[in-house]
Amino acid sequence: MTVEQLSQVDKGFLEQMEDAGRRYATRTAERDGHLEALEQHGILYADTQERVNKRLNRLGVDWAMATAIERTPETATTGTSLDLDRELVSTDLLVLERFMGRNDLIGIDYLEGGFLAARSVGRITVRSPRSSHHGTGFLVSPSLLMTNNHVLGSAAEAAAGVIEFNFQASVDGRPHVPVVFQLDPQSFFVTHRDLDFTVVAVSERSRDGQPLASFGRLPLKEAQGKAVIGELVNIIQHPNGEPKQLALRDNQIVDVLDDFVHYSADTARGSSGAPVFNDQWDVVALHHAGAPRKDRDGNVLAVDGTRWHPSMGEHRVDWKANEGVRVSRILGVIQQFPLSGAAAALRTELFAAGSSLHPGEVSPPTVLTDRTNGAAPQNTTTDRSDEQHATAGSVRWSVPLHISVSLDADALQPRAESPLAAPAHRAATPSYVGPPDGIGSIDGQWPAERDLAAAMVNLAAFSTRPYYDEAADLTARDAYYAGIHAGDPTALRLALTQRLESTHERRPAYKPMRLLYPWVDLHPDEKLHGIYSDNGFTPEELIEADAAVEAARIGRWQEFMLHESAPGREAVEAELDLLEASLPFNCEHVVPQSWFAKKEPMRGDLHHLFACESTCNSFRGNIPYFDFPDFDEAVRHSCGRREPGKFEPSAGKGPVARATLYFLLRYPGKIGDEVRELQRTGLELLLNWHRDNPVALYEQHRNAAIAEIQGNRNPLVDHPEWAEQIDFAGAWP
Repeated sequence: MTVEQLSQVDKGFLEQMEDAGRRYATRTAERDGHLEALEQHGILYADTQERVNKRLNRLGVDWAMATAIERTPETATTGTSLDLDRELVSTDLLVLERFMGRNDLIGIDYLEGGFLAARSVGRITVRSPRSSHHGTGFLVSPSLLMTNNHVLGSAAEAAAGVIEFNFQASVDGRPHVPVVFQLDPQSFFVTHRDLDFTVVAVSERSRDGQPLASFGRLPLKEAQGKAVIGELVNIIQHPNGEPKQLALRDNQIVDVLDDFVHYSADTARGSSGAPVFNDQWDVVALHHAGAPRKDRDGNVLAVDGTRWHPSMGEHRVDWKANEGVRVSRILGVIQQFPLSGAAAALRTELFAAGSSLHPGEVSPPTVLTDRTNGAAPQNTTTDRSDEQHATAGSVRWSVPLHISVSLDADALQPRAESPLAAPAHRAATPSYVGPPDGIGSIDGQWPAERDLAAAMVNLAAFSTRPYYDEAADLTARDAYYAGIHAGDPTALRLALTQRLESTHERRPAYKPMRLLYPWVDLHPDEKLHGIYSDNGFTPEELIEADAAVEAARIGRWQEFMLHESAPGREAVEAELDLLEASLPFNCEHVVPQSWFAKKEPMRGDLHHLFACESTCNSFRGNIPYFDFPDFDEAVRHSCGRREPGKFEPSAGKGPVARATLYFLLRYPGKIGDEVRELQRTGLELLLNWHRDNPVALYEQHRNAAIAEIQGNRNPLVDHPEWAEQIDFAGAWP
């Protein structure tokens, strides 16, 4: 602000500054806790687990990869901090390491993304016969601009305002010629004092006839997970009405409130109406004010230690912290405004822009895409969604592997399998190289390749860790069950159920190739063993096989959708069931998915997932366990013996019994509500298998690994003696 601004915006700005200061002061204890967690444990633990998981998901990585990197000693001073084959180093991995503070290097795409985002940020100028003032604003849709309420507080004020783009210096230091657009509040104007935002329409053409579309937009996204406590953010702004400037990665988020986010910096401050970005150039918040330092008398201080006065401008305030308004909250309020006609259509356009795959939509710098005998570039300013998405929003992996899948006409037909006919030791087998062109691509990337690459990085990262740290695990076990005592069987069951549910903080989706195969289900020989056959596989075998299965599923699903113009819900569910039955992963749910309708978190709960070659997986199906009296004498499949409604495995009886007992405790009432499921009479079988097949090193490793990933443990692995002291019968419906 300048002296000319006093009559227009001083009051509004001062009120926002006082409100922000009060909010900052009341959050001192919480903020100190966040900073202590950052210092002692790192960025994965400073914010809520839900928010961290959402952030990791938006980065395209998982909790297991993050914790694997966290626990891996740094071995490099440049590039990735992990000692990995360079073929496994990708944008995903580097983004995650940068997010976790292990790598300060930034890919060149970061600068390109920032340049493109900056194109949509401009200087707002409001002039009247008696005063004038400036602020920052940015395009959020093809027609709308966002800034602060204290910059544009009324439609009349907006009608006197303009937005100037390109008010900045060029590479050689000379100023660009600004492109000026008139604001158009008659078409759209929404403002909110408490959240300090204004959204206003902008004229389609500048004063010299240039299209507004050439400056792109910064879509606002409702989904949470754009940033977490401890993360560094970027600000593009026109401080004090000056030419455009950038504060890159110099503000750290220190607190997240319901409606606001606080971020602090040693040097770079924000200015009114500026967008606050994460490293992927998603708009995280709308900057609006901050918490100022004050003297003993409560006077706001300037950066030179003197008493601040509004005539100095907000850039001269000695800020303790910046405050921005959360984008998700702004969008929620905009959605509730009573609008109709053309204004409602512009609001719809705003939300449609937010579903874009990329943060900044502007024409990129001219790139020579086709050079023949010195020919000029051709059509380099068309839709660039794929290009920008690859450099900012999501990322691409390169791995030394081609996925091969089988998509013959019979691939999806379920086949009755003779107990003796299936191969005893086989995972999914590929038959042709590469995914089908244009089929199965999500955000421009083949998802099976992405999962495969993430699994390989997890495998490499976990390989540096000890298989099982007994001392640390015993300490963790004792702390986990603190306050729980045996004695009353019903009370013990209820206490364990409550503890298992409350500590199940992280609930990974069902992706066995990412979590189960690289680490959780490894045996001491560093191999995976089929839970029912005990056949051995390298982790790479099952990871690659499941990637091929995933690719085949997606390809066949796309074919189904191409041939079915409007399939009903029943048809969709039937097709999905057919896909999973015909193309199974090499993973077994010891509690079959049909028993809990394939719902989460049961489906992805690692405690009852085990590596299992697809032949054994299909052989068991959803049949309850059974003890055959003549099991050892009868001719049987290598996976076990099966008769109608009965299945007994050749191996793994102890682990599957303890996993099933865990499931009964964690999800009471989910087993036995249908006749085809394990009934209460099967409890004795589980307890016998548990007693006759004691816990070994393999299960201790599994339990510790899952506890690290999910947060909860299996009481039957930690305290085998409790099996006879728990009222399991009460867990049945």
